[in-house]
Amino acid sequence: MAERYLNYINGEWVQPEGGEFFENRNPADTNDLIGLFPKSSPADVDRAVKAAHDAFDAWRLTPAPKRGEMLYRLGQVLMARKEECARLMTREMGKIIKETRGDVQEGIDTAFYAAGEGRRLFGDTCPVELPNKFGMSIRQPVGVCGLITPWNFPMAIATWKMFPALICGNTVVLKPASDTPASAVKLVEAVAEAGVPAGVVNLVHGTGSGVGTPMVEHPLIRLISFTGSSAAGKDIAARCGVQLKRLSLELGGKNAQIVMADADLDLALEGVLWGAFGTTGQRCTATSRLILHKPIKDKFLKLLVERARKIRIGNGLDEKTEMGPLVNEGQRETVMKYVEIGKKEAKLVCGGNALTESPYRGGWFFEPTIFAEVAPGARLAQEEIFGPVLSVLEASDLDEAIRILNDTRYGLSSSIYTRDINGAFRAIRDIEAGITYVNGPTIGAEVQLPFGGVKDTGNGHREASHTVLDTFSEWKSIYVDYSGKLQKAQIDAVE
Repeated sequence: MAERYLNYINGEWVQPEGGEFFENRNPADTNDLIGLFPKSSPADVDRAVKAAHDAFDAWRLTPAPKRGEMLYRLGQVLMARKEECARLMTREMGKIIKETRGDVQEGIDTAFYAAGEGRRLFGDTCPVELPNKFGMSIRQPVGVCGLITPWNFPMAIATWKMFPALICGNTVVLKPASDTPASAVKLVEAVAEAGVPAGVVNLVHGTGSGVGTPMVEHPLIRLISFTGSSAAGKDIAARCGVQLKRLSLELGGKNAQIVMADADLDLALEGVLWGAFGTTGQRCTATSRLILHKPIKDKFLKLLVERARKIRIGNGLDEKTEMGPLVNEGQRETVMKYVEIGKKEAKLVCGGNALTESPYRGGWFFEPTIFAEVAPGARLAQEEIFGPVLSVLEASDLDEAIRILNDTRYGLSSSIYTRDINGAFRAIRDIEAGITYVNGPTIGAEVQLPFGGVKDTGNGHREASHTVLDTFSEWKSIYVDYSGKLQKAQIDAVE
Protein backbone atom coordinates (compact mmCIF):
# COMPACT_ATOMS: atom_id res chain seq x y z
CA MET A 1 0.00 0.00 0.00
CA ALA A 2 1.48 3.35 -1.05
CA GLU A 3 2.23 5.86 1.69
CA ARG A 4 -0.10 8.86 1.88
CA TYR A 5 1.60 12.16 2.49
CA LEU A 6 -0.14 15.27 3.86
CA ASN A 7 -0.04 19.04 3.77
CA TYR A 8 1.77 20.88 6.57
CA ILE A 9 -0.31 23.74 7.95
CA ASN A 10 0.14 25.59 11.24
CA GLY A 11 2.60 23.03 12.54
CA GLU A 12 0.47 19.96 11.79
CA TRP A 13 0.32 17.38 9.00
CA VAL A 14 -3.25 17.58 7.73
CA GLN A 15 -5.49 15.98 5.12
CA PRO A 16 -6.53 18.01 2.07
CA GLU A 17 -10.03 19.47 2.39
CA GLY A 18 -11.34 17.53 -0.60
CA GLY A 19 -9.74 14.23 0.36
CA GLU A 20 -8.17 13.76 -3.09
CA PHE A 21 -4.61 12.52 -3.76
CA PHE A 22 -2.34 12.11 -6.79
CA GLU A 23 0.40 9.61 -7.56
CA ASN A 24 4.12 10.34 -7.61
CA ARG A 25 6.11 7.79 -9.66
CA ASN A 26 9.77 7.26 -10.44
CA PRO A 27 10.54 8.52 -13.99
CA ALA A 28 13.24 5.85 -14.36
CA ASP A 29 10.78 3.10 -13.41
CA THR A 30 7.12 4.00 -13.48
CA ASN A 31 6.28 0.82 -11.58
CA ASP A 32 7.94 2.45 -8.56
CA LEU A 33 5.14 4.33 -6.78
CA ILE A 34 6.78 6.74 -4.35
CA GLY A 35 3.59 7.85 -2.67
CA LEU A 36 0.23 9.59 -2.82
CA PHE A 37 0.12 13.33 -2.27
CA PRO A 38 -2.70 15.79 -1.56
CA LYS A 39 -4.51 17.22 -4.53
CA SER A 40 -5.25 20.39 -2.65
CA SER A 41 -7.85 23.06 -3.31
CA PRO A 42 -8.19 26.82 -2.76
CA ALA A 43 -9.63 26.01 0.67
CA ASP A 44 -6.35 24.37 1.66
CA VAL A 45 -4.44 27.38 0.36
CA ASP A 46 -6.64 29.73 2.38
CA ARG A 47 -6.08 27.71 5.53
CA ALA A 48 -2.29 27.77 5.04
CA VAL A 49 -2.19 31.47 4.23
CA LYS A 50 -4.21 32.36 7.32
CA ALA A 51 -1.88 30.25 9.47
CA ALA A 52 1.12 32.09 8.02
CA HIS A 53 -0.62 35.43 8.51
CA ASP A 54 -1.41 34.65 12.15
CA ALA A 55 2.20 33.59 12.81
CA PHE A 56 3.74 36.64 11.16
CA ASP A 57 3.79 39.10 14.06
CA ALA A 58 5.49 36.74 16.50
CA TRP A 59 8.04 35.67 13.88
CA ARG A 60 8.94 39.19 12.72
CA LEU A 61 9.45 40.19 16.36
CA THR A 62 11.73 37.21 16.99
CA PRO A 63 15.25 38.72 16.98
CA ALA A 64 16.99 38.07 13.69
CA PRO A 65 19.96 36.31 15.38
CA LYS A 66 17.48 33.85 16.94
CA ARG A 67 15.91 33.25 13.55
CA GLY A 68 19.44 32.63 12.27
CA GLU A 69 20.10 30.06 14.99
CA MET A 70 17.04 28.09 13.85
CA LEU A 71 18.23 28.17 10.26
CA TYR A 72 21.65 26.96 11.37
CA ARG A 73 20.03 24.02 13.16
CA LEU A 74 17.98 23.39 10.03
CA GLY A 75 21.19 23.16 8.01
CA GLN A 76 22.53 20.63 10.49
CA VAL A 77 19.37 18.53 10.19
CA LEU A 78 19.72 18.52 6.40
CA MET A 79 23.36 17.49 6.73
CA ALA A 80 22.34 14.48 8.81
CA ARG A 81 19.64 13.56 6.28
CA LYS A 82 21.59 14.36 3.11
CA GLU A 83 21.80 10.85 1.70
CA GLU A 84 18.18 10.04 2.55
CA CYS A 85 16.97 13.20 0.83
CA ALA A 86 19.23 12.68 -2.19
CA ARG A 87 18.10 9.11 -2.83
CA LEU A 88 14.45 10.06 -2.56
CA MET A 89 14.99 12.99 -4.93
CA THR A 90 16.63 10.74 -7.52
CA ARG A 91 13.65 8.38 -7.29
CA GLU A 92 11.11 11.11 -7.85
CA MET A 93 12.75 13.29 -10.51
CA GLY A 94 15.40 11.06 -12.05
CA LYS A 95 18.71 12.93 -12.00
CA ILE A 96 21.76 10.96 -10.94
CA ILE A 97 22.56 10.49 -7.27
CA LYS A 98 25.73 12.60 -7.45
CA GLU A 99 23.63 15.53 -8.64
CA THR A 100 20.90 15.11 -6.04
CA ARG A 101 23.54 15.05 -3.31
CA GLY A 102 24.68 18.36 -4.71
CA ASP A 103 21.09 19.61 -4.71
CA VAL A 104 20.76 18.86 -0.99
CA GLN A 105 24.20 20.36 -0.34
CA GLU A 106 23.01 23.58 -1.99
CA GLY A 107 20.19 23.67 0.56
CA ILE A 108 22.65 23.11 3.41
CA ASP A 109 24.92 25.88 2.12
CA THR A 110 21.92 28.21 1.82
CA ALA A 111 20.85 27.47 5.39
CA PHE A 112 24.26 28.35 6.79
CA TYR A 113 24.61 31.41 4.57
CA ALA A 114 21.16 32.71 5.52
CA ALA A 115 21.82 31.99 9.19
CA GLY A 116 24.76 34.36 9.06
CA GLU A 117 22.53 37.13 7.77
CA GLY A 118 20.72 36.95 11.10
CA ARG A 119 23.62 39.00 12.51
CA ARG A 120 23.91 41.26 9.49
CA LEU A 121 20.78 42.29 7.53
CA PHE A 122 22.71 45.51 7.16
CA GLY A 123 21.12 48.88 6.52
CA ASP A 124 22.93 52.18 6.03
CA THR A 125 23.68 55.28 8.02
CA CYS A 126 24.40 58.48 6.14
CA PRO A 127 24.84 62.21 6.67
CA VAL A 128 21.76 64.44 6.57
CA GLU A 129 21.60 68.05 5.47
CA LEU A 130 20.40 69.65 8.71
CA PRO A 131 22.16 69.95 12.11
CA ASN A 132 21.21 67.76 15.07
CA LYS A 133 19.55 65.22 12.82
CA PHE A 134 20.37 61.58 12.07
CA GLY A 135 19.55 59.39 9.05
CA MET A 136 19.56 55.65 8.53
CA SER A 137 17.81 52.86 6.64
CA ILE A 138 16.68 49.45 7.89
CA ARG A 139 15.17 46.29 6.43
CA GLN A 140 11.72 45.13 7.43
CA PRO A 141 9.83 41.96 6.45
CA VAL A 142 7.22 41.97 3.70
CA GLY A 143 4.64 39.61 5.24
CA VAL A 144 3.33 36.29 3.98
CA CYS A 145 5.32 35.02 0.99
CA GLY A 146 4.07 32.47 -1.54
CA LEU A 147 6.86 30.26 -2.90
CA ILE A 148 6.20 28.29 -6.10
CA THR A 149 9.09 26.00 -6.96
CA PRO A 150 10.06 23.72 -9.90
CA TRP A 151 10.90 20.03 -10.04
CA ASN A 152 14.45 20.12 -11.41
CA PHE A 153 16.07 21.42 -8.19
CA PRO A 154 13.41 20.61 -5.59
CA MET A 155 15.63 21.18 -2.55
CA ALA A 156 18.04 23.87 -3.76
CA ILE A 157 15.49 26.26 -5.24
CA ALA A 158 13.00 25.82 -2.41
CA THR A 159 15.71 26.74 0.10
CA TRP A 160 16.93 29.64 -2.05
CA LYS A 161 13.50 31.14 -1.55
CA MET A 162 12.46 29.92 1.89
CA PHE A 163 15.57 30.61 3.95
CA PRO A 164 16.10 34.26 2.90
CA ALA A 165 12.37 34.85 3.40
CA LEU A 166 12.56 33.45 6.92
CA ILE A 167 15.70 35.29 7.98
CA CYS A 168 14.07 38.57 6.91
CA GLY A 169 11.15 37.84 9.24
CA ASN A 170 8.55 36.67 6.72
CA THR A 171 6.30 33.63 6.95
CA VAL A 172 5.81 31.37 3.95
CA VAL A 173 3.49 29.04 2.08
CA LEU A 174 5.36 26.61 -0.17
CA LYS A 175 3.83 25.00 -3.26
CA PRO A 176 6.27 22.45 -4.72
CA ALA A 177 6.04 21.04 -8.23
CA SER A 178 3.69 18.07 -8.45
CA ASP A 179 6.57 16.00 -9.92
CA THR A 180 8.67 16.41 -6.75
CA PRO A 181 6.39 16.64 -3.71
CA ALA A 182 8.36 14.13 -1.59
CA SER A 183 11.49 16.29 -1.55
CA ALA A 184 9.41 19.18 -0.22
CA VAL A 185 8.08 16.95 2.55
CA LYS A 186 11.64 16.12 3.60
CA LEU A 187 12.54 19.80 3.66
CA VAL A 188 9.55 20.72 5.80
CA GLU A 189 10.21 17.81 8.15
CA ALA A 190 13.65 19.34 8.69
CA VAL A 191 12.04 22.74 9.30
CA ALA A 192 9.87 21.25 12.05
CA GLU A 193 12.78 19.36 13.62
CA ALA A 194 14.86 22.54 13.73
CA GLY A 195 12.20 24.18 15.91
CA VAL A 196 10.71 26.72 13.52
CA PRO A 197 7.40 27.75 15.15
CA ALA A 198 4.02 26.56 13.91
CA GLY A 199 2.57 28.61 11.08
CA VAL A 200 5.87 30.12 9.97
CA VAL A 201 6.35 27.52 7.22
CA ASN A 202 3.38 25.87 5.52
CA LEU A 203 3.33 23.30 2.72
CA VAL A 204 0.45 22.79 0.27
CA HIS A 205 0.70 20.17 -2.48
CA GLY A 206 -1.25 20.27 -5.72
CA THR A 207 -1.60 21.59 -9.23
CA GLY A 208 -0.94 25.03 -10.63
CA SER A 209 -4.65 25.73 -11.08
CA GLY A 210 -5.71 24.23 -7.75
CA VAL A 211 -2.96 25.70 -5.58
CA GLY A 212 -0.64 27.99 -7.54
CA THR A 213 -3.23 30.39 -8.93
CA PRO A 214 -5.13 30.69 -5.61
CA MET A 215 -1.82 31.53 -3.92
CA VAL A 216 -1.00 34.20 -6.50
CA GLU A 217 -4.45 35.74 -6.12
CA HIS A 218 -4.80 35.45 -2.32
CA PRO A 219 -5.05 38.95 -0.82
CA LEU A 220 -3.07 38.05 2.33
CA ILE A 221 -0.02 36.91 0.36
CA ARG A 222 2.15 39.98 -0.09
CA LEU A 223 4.86 38.48 -2.30
CA ILE A 224 5.15 35.67 -4.85
CA SER A 225 8.49 34.09 -5.71
CA PHE A 226 8.22 31.82 -8.75
CA THR A 227 10.69 29.71 -10.71
CA GLY A 228 9.46 28.11 -13.93
CA SER A 229 8.70 28.82 -17.56
CA SER A 230 8.56 32.29 -19.05
CA ALA A 231 4.99 31.70 -20.23
CA ALA A 232 3.82 30.84 -16.70
CA GLY A 233 5.82 33.74 -15.32
CA LYS A 234 4.06 36.22 -17.60
CA ASP A 235 0.67 34.92 -16.46
CA ILE A 236 1.66 35.23 -12.81
CA ALA A 237 3.01 38.74 -13.41
CA ALA A 238 -0.33 39.81 -14.89
CA ARG A 239 -2.24 38.40 -11.92
CA CYS A 240 0.11 40.00 -9.40
CA GLY A 241 -0.02 43.31 -11.23
CA VAL A 242 -3.75 43.65 -10.60
CA GLN A 243 -3.02 43.66 -6.85
CA LEU A 244 0.33 45.51 -7.07
CA LYS A 245 1.75 42.41 -5.39
CA ARG A 246 5.51 42.06 -5.09
CA LEU A 247 6.87 39.46 -7.49
CA SER A 248 10.20 37.73 -8.09
CA LEU A 249 10.47 35.68 -11.29
CA GLU A 250 13.25 33.27 -12.25
CA LEU A 251 12.38 31.97 -15.71
CA GLY A 252 13.83 30.29 -18.79
CA GLY A 253 17.17 30.24 -20.53
CA LYS A 254 18.76 29.45 -23.89
CA ASN A 255 22.32 29.39 -22.69
CA ALA A 256 25.37 29.17 -24.91
CA GLN A 257 28.99 28.11 -24.53
CA ILE A 258 31.54 29.75 -26.84
CA VAL A 259 34.72 27.83 -27.67
CA MET A 260 37.50 29.84 -29.31
CA ALA A 261 40.38 28.37 -31.32
CA ASP A 262 42.88 29.16 -28.55
CA ALA A 263 40.88 27.32 -25.86
CA ASP A 264 41.90 24.20 -23.97
CA LEU A 265 39.72 21.94 -26.13
CA ASP A 266 39.76 18.99 -23.72
CA LEU A 267 38.53 21.25 -20.92
CA ALA A 268 35.90 22.82 -23.18
CA LEU A 269 34.71 19.36 -24.21
CA GLU A 270 34.23 18.30 -20.60
CA GLY A 271 32.39 21.55 -19.97
CA VAL A 272 29.86 21.22 -22.76
CA LEU A 273 29.15 17.55 -21.99
CA TRP A 274 28.38 18.45 -18.38
CA GLY A 275 26.51 21.62 -19.28
CA ALA A 276 24.35 20.06 -21.99
CA PHE A 277 23.62 16.63 -20.55
CA GLY A 278 23.89 17.08 -16.79
CA THR A 279 20.40 16.76 -15.25
CA THR A 280 19.44 15.40 -18.70
CA GLY A 281 19.50 18.99 -19.94
CA GLN A 282 16.68 19.90 -17.54
CA ARG A 283 18.24 23.03 -16.04
CA CYS A 284 17.42 26.64 -16.73
CA THR A 285 21.21 27.09 -16.99
CA ALA A 286 21.79 24.06 -19.25
CA THR A 287 24.08 24.52 -22.26
CA SER A 288 21.52 24.48 -25.05
CA ARG A 289 23.76 26.08 -27.69
CA LEU A 290 27.44 25.53 -28.51
CA ILE A 291 29.10 28.28 -30.55
CA LEU A 292 32.34 27.04 -32.10
CA HIS A 293 35.08 29.20 -33.59
CA LYS A 294 35.34 28.13 -37.24
CA PRO A 295 39.01 26.93 -37.18
CA ILE A 296 38.26 24.22 -34.59
CA LYS A 297 34.62 23.46 -35.40
CA ASP A 298 35.04 20.19 -37.27
CA LYS A 299 37.64 18.77 -34.89
CA PHE A 300 35.68 19.71 -31.79
CA LEU A 301 32.35 18.46 -33.13
CA LYS A 302 33.86 15.06 -33.95
CA LEU A 303 35.25 14.73 -30.41
CA LEU A 304 31.94 15.85 -28.92
CA VAL A 305 29.86 13.30 -30.81
CA GLU A 306 32.26 10.49 -29.90
CA ARG A 307 32.03 11.35 -26.21
CA ALA A 308 28.27 11.98 -26.17
CA ARG A 309 27.61 8.52 -27.60
CA LYS A 310 29.49 7.00 -24.66
CA ILE A 311 27.40 8.67 -21.95
CA ARG A 312 26.03 5.97 -19.66
CA ILE A 313 22.24 6.29 -19.35
CA GLY A 314 20.12 4.60 -16.70
CA ASN A 315 18.62 4.74 -13.24
CA GLY A 316 20.19 7.60 -11.33
CA LEU A 317 20.57 5.49 -8.17
CA ASP A 318 23.31 3.50 -9.92
CA GLU A 319 26.57 5.31 -9.06
CA LYS A 320 27.91 4.54 -12.57
CA THR A 321 25.02 6.26 -14.36
CA GLU A 322 25.96 9.55 -16.03
CA MET A 323 22.50 10.65 -17.26
CA GLY A 324 19.05 9.75 -15.99
CA PRO A 325 15.58 9.99 -17.55
CA LEU A 326 13.46 12.98 -18.40
CA VAL A 327 11.08 13.87 -15.60
CA ASN A 328 7.84 12.63 -17.17
CA GLU A 329 6.15 11.50 -20.36
CA GLY A 330 5.10 15.01 -21.33
CA GLN A 331 8.67 16.27 -21.16
CA ARG A 332 9.86 13.42 -23.38
CA GLU A 333 7.14 14.23 -25.90
CA THR A 334 8.31 17.85 -25.93
CA VAL A 335 11.89 16.76 -26.62
CA MET A 336 10.72 14.44 -29.41
CA LYS A 337 8.75 17.31 -30.97
CA TYR A 338 11.85 19.50 -31.06
CA VAL A 339 13.93 16.70 -32.55
CA GLU A 340 11.45 16.50 -35.44
CA ILE A 341 11.63 20.28 -35.84
CA GLY A 342 15.43 20.06 -35.77
CA LYS A 343 15.56 17.45 -38.52
CA LYS A 344 13.96 20.01 -40.84
CA GLU A 345 16.23 22.88 -39.74
CA ALA A 346 19.67 21.35 -39.21
CA LYS A 347 21.80 18.20 -39.36
CA LEU A 348 21.26 15.52 -36.71
CA VAL A 349 24.70 14.10 -35.84
CA CYS A 350 24.01 12.27 -32.59
CA GLY A 351 21.04 10.66 -30.84
CA GLY A 352 17.53 11.83 -31.48
CA ASN A 353 15.69 8.79 -30.17
CA ALA A 354 13.60 7.85 -27.15
CA LEU A 355 14.96 4.77 -25.39
CA THR A 356 12.07 2.36 -24.90
CA GLU A 357 13.56 -1.12 -25.00
CA SER A 358 15.11 -3.05 -22.10
CA PRO A 359 16.80 -1.91 -19.87
CA TYR A 360 15.01 1.42 -20.43
CA ARG A 361 11.46 0.13 -20.65
CA GLY A 362 9.25 1.73 -18.02
CA GLY A 363 11.19 5.00 -17.87
CA TRP A 364 11.26 8.30 -19.76
CA PHE A 365 14.77 7.97 -21.23
CA PHE A 366 16.17 9.82 -24.24
CA GLU A 367 19.51 9.78 -26.03
CA PRO A 368 21.98 12.67 -25.80
CA THR A 369 21.16 14.55 -29.00
CA ILE A 370 23.31 16.92 -31.03
CA PHE A 371 22.38 18.99 -34.09
CA ALA A 372 25.05 20.62 -36.26
CA GLU A 373 24.77 23.40 -38.86
CA VAL A 374 22.12 25.17 -36.80
CA ALA A 375 21.25 28.70 -37.95
CA PRO A 376 21.11 31.39 -35.23
CA GLY A 377 17.45 32.11 -36.02
CA ALA A 378 16.32 28.48 -36.05
CA ARG A 379 13.77 27.32 -33.49
CA LEU A 380 16.40 24.93 -32.12
CA ALA A 381 18.57 27.95 -31.33
CA GLN A 382 15.80 30.17 -30.01
CA GLU A 383 13.34 28.10 -27.96
CA GLU A 384 13.93 26.47 -24.59
CA ILE A 385 13.69 22.68 -24.96
CA PHE A 386 14.58 21.52 -21.42
CA GLY A 387 16.07 18.24 -22.48
CA PRO A 388 19.33 16.63 -23.69
CA VAL A 389 19.39 18.47 -27.03
CA LEU A 390 22.41 20.57 -28.03
CA SER A 391 22.53 22.91 -31.03
CA VAL A 392 25.96 23.61 -32.58
CA LEU A 393 26.54 26.93 -34.33
CA GLU A 394 29.60 28.44 -36.02
CA ALA A 395 31.26 31.85 -35.61
CA SER A 396 34.09 33.41 -37.59
CA ASP A 397 35.43 35.49 -34.68
CA LEU A 398 34.70 36.54 -31.09
CA ASP A 399 32.47 39.45 -32.07
CA GLU A 400 30.24 37.19 -34.15
CA ALA A 401 30.17 34.57 -31.38
CA ILE A 402 28.95 37.15 -28.88
CA ARG A 403 26.33 38.44 -31.33
CA ILE A 404 25.02 34.90 -31.82
CA LEU A 405 25.00 34.26 -28.09
CA ASN A 406 23.01 37.45 -27.43
CA ASP A 407 20.51 36.77 -30.21
CA THR A 408 17.76 35.20 -28.09
CA ARG A 409 15.00 36.55 -25.88
CA TYR A 410 16.66 34.94 -22.86
CA GLY A 411 19.72 35.94 -20.88
CA LEU A 412 20.46 33.65 -17.93
CA SER A 413 23.83 31.93 -18.17
CA SER A 414 26.75 31.99 -20.61
CA SER A 415 30.23 30.58 -21.00
CA ILE A 416 33.41 31.21 -22.96
CA TYR A 417 36.47 29.00 -23.26
CA THR A 418 39.60 30.93 -24.28
CA ARG A 419 43.19 31.55 -23.18
CA ASP A 420 42.98 35.17 -24.38
CA ILE A 421 42.52 37.35 -21.29
CA ASN A 422 41.52 40.35 -23.39
CA GLY A 423 38.89 38.35 -25.24
CA ALA A 424 37.57 36.93 -21.99
CA PHE A 425 37.05 40.40 -20.53
CA ARG A 426 35.38 41.62 -23.72
CA ALA A 427 32.99 38.70 -23.42
CA ILE A 428 32.30 39.48 -19.77
CA ARG A 429 31.48 43.07 -20.76
CA ASP A 430 29.43 42.39 -23.88
CA ILE A 431 27.49 39.18 -23.20
CA GLU A 432 23.85 39.85 -22.25
CA ALA A 433 23.35 37.43 -19.37
CA GLY A 434 23.07 37.43 -15.61
CA ILE A 435 25.89 34.87 -15.31
CA THR A 436 29.09 34.44 -17.32
CA TYR A 437 31.61 31.66 -16.81
CA VAL A 438 35.16 31.83 -18.17
CA ASN A 439 36.64 28.40 -18.87
CA GLY A 440 33.75 26.73 -17.09
CA PRO A 441 30.35 25.34 -18.19
CA THR A 442 27.11 27.29 -17.98
CA ILE A 443 25.97 25.38 -14.87
CA GLY A 444 27.21 25.39 -11.27
CA ALA A 445 25.89 28.28 -9.15
CA GLU A 446 27.16 29.07 -5.64
CA VAL A 447 25.06 30.56 -2.86
CA GLN A 448 27.23 33.62 -2.22
CA LEU A 449 26.78 35.03 -5.74
CA PRO A 450 23.58 36.45 -7.29
CA PHE A 451 21.58 34.08 -9.49
CA GLY A 452 19.26 35.36 -12.20
CA GLY A 453 19.12 36.78 -15.68
CA VAL A 454 18.04 39.50 -18.06
CA LYS A 455 15.43 39.87 -20.80
CA ASP A 456 12.76 37.12 -20.67
CA THR A 457 14.70 35.21 -18.03
CA GLY A 458 13.08 37.17 -15.22
CA ASN A 459 11.90 40.51 -13.89
CA GLY A 460 15.21 41.81 -12.57
CA HIS A 461 15.37 40.13 -9.17
CA ARG A 462 18.18 37.83 -8.10
CA GLU A 463 18.25 34.75 -5.90
CA ALA A 464 21.10 33.73 -3.56
CA SER A 465 23.81 35.99 -2.10
CA HIS A 466 22.94 39.09 -0.09
CA THR A 467 21.04 40.48 -3.10
CA VAL A 468 18.11 38.13 -2.43
CA LEU A 469 17.40 40.08 0.75
CA ASP A 470 16.11 42.91 -1.43
CA THR A 471 13.36 40.57 -2.64
CA PHE A 472 12.21 39.50 0.80
CA SER A 473 12.52 42.77 2.73
CA GLU A 474 11.21 46.31 2.51
CA TRP A 475 13.50 49.29 2.97
CA LYS A 476 12.49 51.88 5.56
CA SER A 477 14.24 55.23 5.88
CA ILE A 478 14.56 56.70 9.40
CA TYR A 479 15.09 60.35 10.30
CA VAL A 480 15.77 61.26 13.93
CA ASP A 481 15.65 64.98 14.69
CA TYR A 482 17.12 65.80 18.11
CA SER A 483 17.32 69.57 17.57
CA GLY A 484 14.21 70.27 19.64
CA LYS A 485 12.70 72.46 16.94
CA LEU A 486 10.93 72.12 13.60
CA GLN A 487 13.46 71.87 10.78
CA LYS A 488 12.25 71.95 7.21
CA ALA A 489 14.36 69.85 4.88
CA GLN A 490 15.63 71.69 1.80
CA ILE A 491 13.83 74.87 2.97
CA ASP A 492 16.01 75.23 6.09
CA ALA A 493 19.17 73.82 4.54
CA VAL A 494 22.25 75.90 5.32
CA GLU A 495 23.57 77.63 2.21
